[in-house]
Order: sequence, then C-alpha cells, then structure tokens
Amino acid sequence: MIQLAPSEQREGMLALLDDTTRREVTALLAYAEDDAGGLMNTRFARVRSDMTVDEAIRYLRRQISEQLELIYYAYVLDRDQVLLGVVSFRELLGAPGTKQLRELMHTDVVKAADDMDQEALSRLFAESDLIALPIVDAAGRMKGIVTVDDIVDVVQEEATEDIQKIGAVEALDAPYMQTAFFDLFKKRAGWLTVLFVGETFTVVAMGRFEDEIQRAAILSVFVPLIISSGGNSGSQASTLIVRAIGIGELRLRDWWRVFWRELLMGCALGGLLGLMGLLRVVYWPSSDGEGDTDHAVLVGATVGFSLLGVVLWGTLAGSMLPFLLKRFRLDPATASAPLVATLVDVTGLLLYFTLALALLSGTLL
Repeated sequence: MIQLAPSEQREGMLALLDDTTRREVTALLAYAEDDAGGLMNTRFARVRSDMTVDEAIRYLRRQISEQLELIYYAYVLDRDQVLLGVVSFRELLGAPGTKQLRELMHTDVVKAADDMDQEALSRLFAESDLIALPIVDAAGRMKGIVTVDDIVDVVQEEATEDIQKIGAVEALDAPYMQTAFFDLFKKRAGWLTVLFVGETFTVVAMGRFEDEIQRAAILSVFVPLIISSGGNSGSQASTLIVRAIGIGELRLRDWWRVFWRELLMGCALGGLLGLMGLLRVVYWPSSDGEGDTDHAVLVGATVGFSLLGVVLWGTLAGSMLPFLLKRFRLDPATASAPLVATLVDVTGLLLYFTLALALLSGTLL
C-alpha cells in the first residue's frame, strides 16, 4: 500500500508503524513491486549450522512467537547471513537431538535473486515444486522468502495481463468493473486505431485489382473466406507460441525449429482448407450458379491455391512475430494475434488476386 502512495505521503504512513515493521517495510521499498524482493517476507525461520537439533528446536520455538511467515523450512545461515542450507521441520523433529545441523541440512538449495522478475520466479516455483523459495542478494545473503500462496496471485496477474495484450488491449491496472470508463477507452482505443489504419490497406489492395473484380465479380465472393482463413491460422499459431514462450517452453534460440515445424503445419492446414475451397466452388454452386460455369475448375483452383498460400503465410507470420517482438525486448503477447490478422488480411488479398490474374487471364480476366 505504501508503494502505491505518493512519495510525499510515505513518511507519514511509515511513522504509523512500529519500529520493527517500519524497518522491514523500508527495506522492502528498495525493490520494485514485481521483483522477487518486492514480493518476499523478511520473517523466516533461521538457524546456525553449529546448532544441535535440540538447540535448533528451542531456538525456533522462540522465533515462532514472532509471527513467522512459514514454519515448514528452517534456513541455515552463517554470521554474515549468507545462506548455507535448508532443513525441513519434519527432518528436525525426526533427527537425534545431539546431531548438528551441518550434518542434516541440504546444501543444494533452490533460491532466487532478489531482483528476479516475478514471472521468472513463478516458473522457478513450477519447476521446483516447493512451497517457499529463499531470496538472496548478489553476495548470497538471505533477505527473505516468497511463499507459493504469494506466487499464485502473481501467476493470475501475469496470465490476465498476457490475455489482455493478446486481445490488443493495454493491460488494465484494476479489475474490469473497477476501471474508469475513460481509462478503459484509452487502453482499448490505441491498438484499435493502429489496427484500423492497418486494415485500410485492404482497401488499397482491392482498389489495385478493381478492374479485375469488375470483370469477374465472382472473385469478390470468396474474399472473406480467404482473409478470414489466413487470419484464423495466424491467430492460432500466435496464441500457441506466445503461451509457450510465456511459460518457458520456448526461448529465442528456438525460432528456427519453430519455423520449420510451422512451415510443415501451414502446408498441411493450407492443403486441407485449399482442397475444401476447391470442392466448394466446383461441387456446391450458389444461387448465381457460379459452380455451373465453364470456368468453375479454374476459379476453384484459384481459391484453393490462395487458401494454401494465405494459411501457410498466416501460420508462419503468427509463429514468428512473437519471436520478433521478443528479439526487440518487447512483450511477445503485445497484440500478436490482431497484428497477424491485419497483416495477413492485406497480404492475403494481394496473393489471391495475383493468383487469379495468373490462372484466369484469357478466360474470365
């Protein structure tokens, strides 16, 4: 709450706290809210390596009265507060009373740096399956712990932010119903305006082929089919890759492997939809009878090959754009799906009418 307060009000708010809490809060204010140091609790169970089990249990009993955050693990520190190891309470209670902690503790401790981003910290929790992680500074001194219940809130917050960005909305700072109307308008209008400007190029593309459309009006019937198929395939690929990057399944160096995988997938999906488009034109005539014309096969081939090309292009664009954004240190989730759909709309039209010119010249065109 003090982090959210204006700087001129912080001193007055800190003065309301008791001395111990004020020192803890002041230390935590040095960290960003979304860093591990900003999430941690400084009240954790600590012991020394030269203690016996009985001494450690008596010492921990006194610490519990200080409202420790967690009583599952005790962290073994040296005189400089450097983290040496960890021992669970279960191990303490089951060990001989005269055994020293240096013989009992685990030294291969999973820990996090105090400046680690909360998203990376959540992945570390998922990998380690621990209910608490120690937070250390650059010198290895232990500063606090982050517990799994704290990270659950972080995971929900990060997922919500990514979903909003994928939908071309700036991340909301508050729940939907608590966001002021004008603030919501600003966060939605920005990307919507950018995407609208991008979509105006579809008008330019169709204007470029205006004569062809007038000579063969049947071509315009299939425009929504072409551009929607490309946009849908791009949105699919983009969503899959953004999520895989977000949970650490993919890294920037994996782009080449993803490219080849999506190249094959685009060919397979495009071939399927292209065949369906060809059959639709040839065997399912509409009310104007275009399926009965002498040129139905040529029109069907134009639609089929266009679907193959635009789905392939949409799949590749959707899978590569998140990597491109990440390469320039931008959030891969940022409007990936809408950007891909807009890009594929324009290029899909160009591909469609270019193929129509090539295949239908001398017949319908």
